Amino acid sequence: MTKKQRALLAVEALKKEYPDAICSLTYTDPLQLLIATRLSAQCTDAPALFERFPTLDAFCAGSEEEIAELIRSCGLYKTKAKDIFNMCHVLRDTYGGVIPDTVEELTKLPGVGRKTANLVVGDIYKKPAVVTDTHCIRIANRLGLTESTVPLKVEQDLRAVLPPEESNDFCHRTVLHGRAVCSARSLKCASSFMRAFCKNPVQKD
Repeated sequence: MTKKQRALLAVEALKKEYPDAICSLTYTDPLQLLIATRLSAQCTDAPALFERFPTLDAFCAGSEEEIAELIRSCGLYKTKAKDIFNMCHVLRDTYGGVIPDTVEELTKLPGVGRKTANLVVGDIYKKPAVVTDTHCIRIANRLGLTESTVPLKVEQDLRAVLPPEESNDFCHRTVLHGRAVCSARSLKCASSFMRAFCKNPVQKD
């Protein structure tokens, strides 16, 4: 079985098991998605941050210190506050307040890497995207779709085997599957609906 054949089986199996391919982050507009991704899914301070700074202009009129105070529960909160503050100024001054629609432009923003850029491109602009978070990387390896754990290489490998129109939803579904079944520690291989074609099942049921 080729990687592309295995990828197509995984796409269909995940689609059947998780019909709603949804982003795990809560947001109401593109700017909030961009910032929420920078904060990470584990950060619980996003609602308070967005209540205080509901718009791009509000962020620009604020300060790094106030942003930092509102996201103290996040790891590296001072660095993230600086990135968010600077990013908002670049968005306003360079991009006219419009969130870029390509990975290349998005990664020019302070603190924005390819994972965040792909998420925005896929979820906001509905373009083919591959978000290589830890769940996606782990499951892609176990399925045999890549042999790398380097995010950029995994992204390239997945782009080569996934139908472009399915790639964004595939990544969202791997997050759901990674949390429910194929986690890093508590695996449920025997009950996995992808066991039949999983190249590297781990016997820890």
